[in-house]
Amino acid sequence: MKIVVLIKEVPDTWGERRLDLETGLTDRAGSTPVLDEIDERAVEAALAHADAHPGTEVIALTMAPASAAATVRKALAMGATSAVHVVDEALRGADLLLTAEVLAAAIRRTGFDLVIAGNLSTDGGGGVLPAMVAEVLGVPQLTALSRLEVGADAVAGDRVSDAGTMRVSAALPAVVSITEALPEGRFTTFKGIMAAKKKPYETVDAAGLGVEAEDPAVPRYIMVSVAERPPREAGIRITDEGDAGEQLAAFLIAEGVA
Repeated sequence: MKIVVLIKEVPDTWGERRLDLETGLTDRAGSTPVLDEIDERAVEAALAHADAHPGTEVIALTMAPASAAATVRKALAMGATSAVHVVDEALRGADLLLTAEVLAAAIRRTGFDLVIAGNLSTDGGGGVLPAMVAEVLGVPQLTALSRLEVGADAVAGDRVSDAGTMRVSAALPAVVSITEALPEGRFTTFKGIMAAKKKPYETVDAAGLGVEAEDPAVPRYIMVSVAERPPREAGIRITDEGDAGEQLAAFLIAEGVA
């Protein structure tokens, strides 16, 4: 079986994250770049299946600047078989649809039985990319799974909703996304780090995938404005002088809560 895992380099969630006020994009130099934790869990899910089924190939796939190579190699150090890194300056600031088209083209090129992704990245937070990739590939999708079971010709899992837990399944090939309910990624070892240096690592651009990068003069979307979040202001303090209840009620009504 061939499993492709979508991974992403993001600013460290424990650090301060900012937007570039000129481009509107995330300021990648503003904090330490790391492999998104949800993607570590996705890699772990693929590796867990590979551990139990010898011969399973796990391919880490990302679309990111060349500087993300160290982050990609972490997935190799965890145990992924190989990596594919899409690097193209023309894709900088690509929207979700273009990103899905590029990733789908890379997935078709490598071949796949199953694609595993995190359900939501910590920097963009679109939460729709796995579904869009599945749509472009024309295969079934199982999203936001809190439990994952991979069989020889089908995949199944549980999806938790406000109404309860749904049991879903699909025939392979398919795309799935997982939540933080799945196990954390395994720690990398010195042996794994050294082995990662010798594993296949392919770099490809949009042209190599047969995808035409967008003409910068014809944007697919337009950013209206970008600004820093205003500093937090002091809250309203209600002093009880016999009318605290009335003040609180008036405040809630003014805020549209009551």
